[in-house]
Amino acid sequence: MDNSLFYTKLKNHKEPITELLSKTDNFKRIPDNWYIIVTDIKGSTVSVEKGLSELVNLIATGSIVAALNIAKKHTIDIPFFFGGDGATLLIPSILLQEVMEALVIHQQNIQKEFDIVLRVGNIAVSKAYNNNQELKIAKASINELHTIPVILGNGLHYAEKIIKSRDINFEVENKQKAHLDLKGMECRWNKISPPENSNEVVSLLINAMHESEQASIFQNILEKTDEIYGPLQSRSPISIDKLELKFNYKRIKTELKAGHKKFSIINFLKVWFSGMIGKYMYLPNNEGQKYLNELKQLSDILVMDGRINMVISGSPKQRQLFTKYLDDLEKNELIIYGIYVSKKSIMSCYVQNRNSKHIHFVDGGSSGYTRAAKILKQKVLHKKLSL
Repeated sequence: MDNSLFYTKLKNHKEPITELLSKTDNFKRIPDNWYIIVTDIKGSTVSVEKGLSELVNLIATGSIVAALNIAKKHTIDIPFFFGGDGATLLIPSILLQEVMEALVIHQQNIQKEFDIVLRVGNIAVSKAYNNNQELKIAKASINELHTIPVILGNGLHYAEKIIKSRDINFEVENKQKAHLDLKGMECRWNKISPPENSNEVVSLLINAMHESEQASIFQNILEKTDEIYGPLQSRSPISIDKLELKFNYKRIKTELKAGHKKFSIINFLKVWFSGMIGKYMYLPNNEGQKYLNELKQLSDILVMDGRINMVISGSPKQRQLFTKYLDDLEKNELIIYGIYVSKKSIMSCYVQNRNSKHIHFVDGGSSGYTRAAKILKQKVLHKKLSL
């Protein structure tokens, strides 16, 4: 049975995610013959500590862009999850070979240009099911422009654990036909200060201890987040008046190399020229203001891949209230979480065009997700958990 349009045809739920989580019947089981793809930078903490946070995010973004450009050719929508130092994708079997070949080229390019190892692997969804892992999905519209996939079950984390535990070389069938298309991938914004009345950016990863309780626990946590920090858009670390293009030689060179483009005078000038046009676009009273307004709505600040991953701006007082709530849940063995606090956020982008066809991947400054994941991992080891 061809179910390659399973996610494309999935109902888009307009109610708040907190409400959606109370109706688990709306979550549909992902087809057995779909695949989970995971990319992950090996030793990402070392890269982050070398000051390469923005490059780490760009490499992870490239994993998603490569797959989305292939899916777009086939008119197929696929769910994707940005993790700061890697990404997770769910794809139908019809895309597997092409996407994996593109990701292998991305992997090889990153190794060659930056001496950074990007793991790339996949497992069948059926394998997760055969190992008693659940994997259900719903589409949630979080504003007029942005729809995100919401996962219940630990299937993606099971796949991540397996793929990270071993280095597997994927066989490229035809090296002449294999192709990597990273068109639309950009990383041109400077580190972003939090909006007015906020003075910190919090990166959070929250796991439910029991798979069967994910929906209710995540619902309660998101309701508490709304109560303390306000609704999603008001707690976004992205503020239009704090956006500032960083467009220098080093940034252009990195974008070209990460984008699998030859570093030549012609390519350099192409990116430089598009950047100059971009600067003009973002002047007040210009069409670019529409793009900037959309940018905030299309910023990926909440990721739900079987756990809660979110980037929030606020005050230390708000954080203290929220972490007290999370600490209580953790003491009661309902959740385990990792947190990192920074003064800025960083953003990488996928821009198909500047008319609502763009997505912006947000992370805390100094790779907040990676640092929060390190704390979470330490807690898991300390408690000797199998999460």
